Amino acid sequence: MNKKILLMYISEHSGHHQASIALEKAILSKEPNSVVLNIDAFKYANPILEKIIHKAYMRVIKKQPEIWGYLYDNPKVIKKTQWIRNFINDTNSKKISGFIEKFKPDVVACTQAFPCGIFANYKKKYKKITPLVGILTDYAPHSYWIYDDVNIYVVPSAETGQALLKKGVTENKIRILGVPIDPLFAISGDKNKICGEMNVSPDLPIVLVMGGTHGIGPDEKMVKALDASERDFQIIVITGINEQLFKKTKDIASRSKKKITALGFVNNVHEIMEIAGAIITKPGGLTTAEALAKSLPIIIINPLPGQEDFNTKTLTTSGSAIKASDESDAVRLLEGLLTDPAKLNKMRAWMKANAKPHSSEDIAELLLNLAS
Repeated sequence: MNKKILLMYISEHSGHHQASIALEKAILSKEPNSVVLNIDAFKYANPILEKIIHKAYMRVIKKQPEIWGYLYDNPKVIKKTQWIRNFINDTNSKKISGFIEKFKPDVVACTQAFPCGIFANYKKKYKKITPLVGILTDYAPHSYWIYDDVNIYVVPSAETGQALLKKGVTENKIRILGVPIDPLFAISGDKNKICGEMNVSPDLPIVLVMGGTHGIGPDEKMVKALDASERDFQIIVITGINEQLFKKTKDIASRSKKKITALGFVNNVHEIMEIAGAIITKPGGLTTAEALAKSLPIIIINPLPGQEDFNTKTLTTSGSAIKASDESDAVRLLEGLLTDPAKLNKMRAWMKANAKPHSSEDIAELLLNLAS
């Protein structure tokens, strides 16, 4: 019988979605006859609530990120909002019950805490034994992930696992398999060919600037600061779905002294990271996991309070990244790396030691075994 696997995330344009896509790809590569359903849980169960939550989250992190820092994993907030979360999970678990009964998944995996809570509530309410796997895409495991009915937690690092233990999760439920990234990140590409296709020189360092799917993080100030550097290098900027930043970057590129390539949402980040010599980014879980897989030195700037602060601490402690205080400091750190090959190679070695390029395949194997 074909194994049925349900993957759930929230928000189409998100790292959570990209992680679930990577998992789906890995599962079908291992067992092509598997039936994989990959859904936005909130959009399916409650599209109005999904829009409200997404808009509120984006507004907060763009305009007042300090509020998000206060809300993130705050024990007082978690305690006071428990009844709201229980109500949302209970309401949405009722809405998905008919769909679940029809699909009859052999295993359910969630790359975001909200759908994990919904299905955990469903399991408890309807007394189901379907294995539920929570897949964390950040190094910080906030308390919204914690449910007794989650069978396994997949985490990016040992530090994340330790943090879960402190929150009461038993050790037998934790698997250190990494953040699920596209299997293509484990494959080395032809740098000369990629450079030719992207119209950049393979003989001059390339600096990648990106801020995730939404293009939040390094902005036009970062691009201008890089362009003003006396060091000779090329710049590739990925702005994601941030059209305003794309237009601003294109404008800067039209009158820059360095070669600047502005890109919007792309599907070949694995190739761009292959040819880059360093990346300047905010430390989103997926972006950093991808950079680690490519041993691409990370300069962190403008981390969001909350999970990205925790990601920053984990990455800098391991030697896999360095943190800049502002745009000029990021340029200074970059110039230091480009002029010190020994330091650059040492950083790459640390990254390789902490990378999990085969994360999606390993997690897919886990899910397929649970579905047996």
